[in-house]
Amino acid sequence: MSNNKEIKSEKIFVRQVLEMWFTIPVYQRPYVWGNEEISDFLDDISYAALHNPTNEYFIGSIVLQDKPKDDNHKRNINFKEYYLMDGQQRITTLLLLIAVIRDLTQETKLKQTCQEFICQQENAYKGIPERMRIISDRHEVQLFIDSYVKPEGGTLKYDDLKYTINYGKDITAANMACAVMQINEYFSDEDNIDKEKFFGFLMNYVLMIYVSTEDFADAFMLFTVLNARGIPLRNCDILKAINLGEIRDKNDQEIYSKLWTDIENEHGDEFDRFLSFIRTLYVKEKPRLSLLKEFEEKIYIPQGKDKKALLKKGADTFKRLKQINDHYSTLFSQNNYAVDNSWRFDNLLLIMNEGYLAKDWIPPLLAYFDKYKNTMLVEFLLKLDNKVSGDWIAQETPTSRIEYMNKILKKIEESLTPTDIFNSDVFSFDRVAFCRNIEGKVYGRRWDKYVLLKLDFLIQSSKEKRGGYSKISIEHILPQSPDQDSQWCIDFDSQQREGMTHLLGNLVLISRQKNSSQSRYEYSMKKSKYFKNNIETFPNSVRVMARYDKWTPTELNENHKTVINMLKNHYE
Repeated sequence: MSNNKEIKSEKIFVRQVLEMWFTIPVYQRPYVWGNEEISDFLDDISYAALHNPTNEYFIGSIVLQDKPKDDNHKRNINFKEYYLMDGQQRITTLLLLIAVIRDLTQETKLKQTCQEFICQQENAYKGIPERMRIISDRHEVQLFIDSYVKPEGGTLKYDDLKYTINYGKDITAANMACAVMQINEYFSDEDNIDKEKFFGFLMNYVLMIYVSTEDFADAFMLFTVLNARGIPLRNCDILKAINLGEIRDKNDQEIYSKLWTDIENEHGDEFDRFLSFIRTLYVKEKPRLSLLKEFEEKIYIPQGKDKKALLKKGADTFKRLKQINDHYSTLFSQNNYAVDNSWRFDNLLLIMNEGYLAKDWIPPLLAYFDKYKNTMLVEFLLKLDNKVSGDWIAQETPTSRIEYMNKILKKIEESLTPTDIFNSDVFSFDRVAFCRNIEGKVYGRRWDKYVLLKLDFLIQSSKEKRGGYSKISIEHILPQSPDQDSQWCIDFDSQQREGMTHLLGNLVLISRQKNSSQSRYEYSMKKSKYFKNNIETFPNSVRVMARYDKWTPTELNENHKTVINMLKNHYE
């Protein structure tokens, strides 16, 4: 191309696509097509082949960036190569599909044709090197292709493929192995279309549209817009590509791409949320736009005259991502005894993470640790937790609670010492509303489980580490629906049952699903048979069962006053 800003677009058959040469760049997201996408892909083409066998069938578009000519020249390559910017899911599936058909068919010519679409054979006499039609810049992915796609019979190594699915560390390789198994199963089913007929239709009637340019910015713009039949790009995919686009050195691209992928794998489906924590650290206000737009318009662009961008694209973003992730991993490692020679920090963080529905408190914790590390860290977490739970229980609105967290972030930023933060008013909350709500009916409130976990924290020794939580249920000691001829109805009149059943003093945590029949046991039997083996992980529940041999209005009131006073003292 004479003009590197030129954008080419053309309608081509799949057989022409499979004669091209592609590299999947490091900034591409993993291969993520699963059973549903592959089934739809195969079924749609099969239906078209069976019902409209002479009509062209369109399966979507691909976006390509021309590989620089100087790069080809260095490697003595005289054919056109492309970076596959968009369409990776479809093109990769086609590659796997062709490999499976090659291994299942008994027709020599079909095997040979498939292999030519997968890999160019070396011919030293003609100066032709061996070359895969599709290569990946990621080592683990290329290793899978070289092991199971390139060699004939590779897709029939079912035991190896199952091992990759169950124990492989790379998500793309695992998903590719799943796809190979599914495609094999599809063509092994006699009720489905004959693979030879399918292949003939695929080569001669199935179309794609490719769009290509040499300019990365143009290619990326198309990459973000043209995503017709594929899985929609996530904010994190686009953000990754934007920042890799700022890095010109290929080795650095590979390093930062792997860094990003490793962190993404750590967080899994919560990765976008983790990125939103980083957004909040910088913007310090309630999000008004999508995550991507917040980064683009509020973090990467200076917010006013003579101001700098909050964060630079490229290497700075990747380094900051790693730094914040390291903070996150340290804080949530449950291995922070050295902070103050106790397990207070880890125990409190565990119940916060388990008990809170929202996670708006995490950015202030990250910001404090980023600035002050372990200095007065436990004290900060105690105050942060009281603020978060105090506002929640006092029934502040979600918007107000977010704004309060942003005020803490701003105070951390402007502070010179931790004491500056502690002496400010950012941790204050409505204590009157808080007390009113914990003293009344607690069961059924969204924060009921959290308050009981908080009591466990207050009772437990700081030298004892809490275990993880599996099943947690809230149990009423005085049952919600006692049998009419039970002792419960003798000890508690209807008015007392109405007013006391859902009080905090009548509630304990158990480590099993609730059992309505056992819940109505008389107290002595309930204590010995139902609670005995199901409360050992909950200090408050253990305390109540050890303290009381019977349960009447007197004991319930006494326990209620005890737990309310514990909370009031802790919340000052």
